[in-house]
Amino acid sequence: MSDEAECSSPPCYLDEFERRRVTIYHNPACSKSRETLALIRAAGIEPRIIEYLKTPPSAGELAVIVGRLGITPEQLVRKGEAVFRQKYAGRQLSDGEWLEAMVTDPILIERPIVIGARGAVLGRPPENVRRVLG
Repeated sequence: MSDEAECSSPPCYLDEFERRRVTIYHNPACSKSRETLALIRAAGIEPRIIEYLKTPPSAGELAVIVGRLGITPEQLVRKGEAVFRQKYAGRQLSDGEWLEAMVTDPILIERPIVIGARGAVLGRPPENVRRVLG
């Protein structure tokens, strides 16, 4: 399935134009996210910043993101969050159910996620971002 089919509801931040830019799914309250953003800017790039807690990605966008990261949806879930312990700990969910859980509770999304010309990475550690800048 193409990325465009996955991103049928606007806004879709993964279209062809965006693939040529650097995008960071960012939480300004997170030190690793701030460090990663600083590394991108230090490389002379002003990325598209998506504060995913304010503008959560759709399930389709998350499916594209996990595909680009080469991980499963469950691997993108922050298991140390209180909402995880309260609602999801010990549950066996399908990939689609994990995607919906992250849409419902975007605080569960691991951060930061950086998508660049050379692929996608999690900015943990922040130095990982260097692999996708191009």
